[in-house]
Amino acid sequence: MEISNKYSRRNFLGLAALTFAATQLLPSKALANTKTNPQPGSGTYAFGEIKQIEAGVLNVGYAETGPANGQPVILLHGWPYDIHSYAETAELLANAGYRVIVPHLRGHGTTRFLSEKTFRNGQQAAVALDIIALMDALKIKQAILGGFDWGARTANIIAALWPERVKGMVSVNGYLINNLERNQQPLSPAAEWGWWYQYYFATDRGQKGYTANWYDFNKLIWKNVSPKWAFDQATYDRSAGSFKNPDYAAIVIHNYRWRLSIEPGEKQYDEIERKLAAGPVISVPTVTLDGDSDGVVPAGDGSAFARKATGKHVHHVVKGAGHNLPQEAPQAFADAVIEADRLAN
Repeated sequence: MEISNKYSRRNFLGLAALTFAATQLLPSKALANTKTNPQPGSGTYAFGEIKQIEAGVLNVGYAETGPANGQPVILLHGWPYDIHSYAETAELLANAGYRVIVPHLRGHGTTRFLSEKTFRNGQQAAVALDIIALMDALKIKQAILGGFDWGARTANIIAALWPERVKGMVSVNGYLINNLERNQQPLSPAAEWGWWYQYYFATDRGQKGYTANWYDFNKLIWKNVSPKWAFDQATYDRSAGSFKNPDYAAIVIHNYRWRLSIEPGEKQYDEIERKLAAGPVISVPTVTLDGDSDGVVPAGDGSAFARKATGKHVHHVVKGAGHNLPQEAPQAFADAVIEADRLAN
């Protein structure tokens, strides 16, 4: 098992050159720049066309860019974010020959439940199976998965339980699979303070407050967890449009209440949750990333993930990046995807 804690631009240039040589480049039609010469990490890249496909219990909205015959890469966003966390990273990867798919998770953007009767469930197993269903609907047998926050947890789960579907993985903050029993154990006061919002969500007042005030609430989270990220109003509003989904607040509230065992999940996921509670190892080649300015999870050396990894593993700390790492440091995230692909070959 290989572990490194340095991020190297030189490595990316070499990897990108190999990819360029091997793949015919096509224009990235699904992306548009909102400024003529956007700065890296500025958030001024936006997706254009959003496609829709029925997958499992959802009609999933997703952005797609890059050549149709390229290596599939599925990028998974977190909370409180949306697909635009990956707009610039997607363009970098598309230009390197990858087929990049960025779905709105349940309760976000144009993703909708097929039935009004389906329980608005935010538990981890349900979200992971959404992505398996999406891969099946798109006829993707295997993909490189990348994610942060909820998205990293989802990628971890798929890599652990369905490794045949994952060629390689990029995971911000390492191993994030939830164990409900462990979640009942108290943390240090400083760590508990960082999770203040899940306790707010546990109350009726919090549910009403978030449902009514998600716009200002999410913007506050952005500022607190990425203290060095100077995003502008247009960047925030671009993502905030995805939070207008009619099921958004219900999915978010249930996710955090389920984690604290305040609300149950669905019995159909019980067996999967039992497997996840056992802390399954991850065998697929993985690159883990930490931002050294993350306001939620302090940067580490990757050893915590390494204890759960049986496959190749490389760790990097990205200087200046906060919790929304792919949008704050898109080049670093694109580098990591290419590196994970190299580790798998």
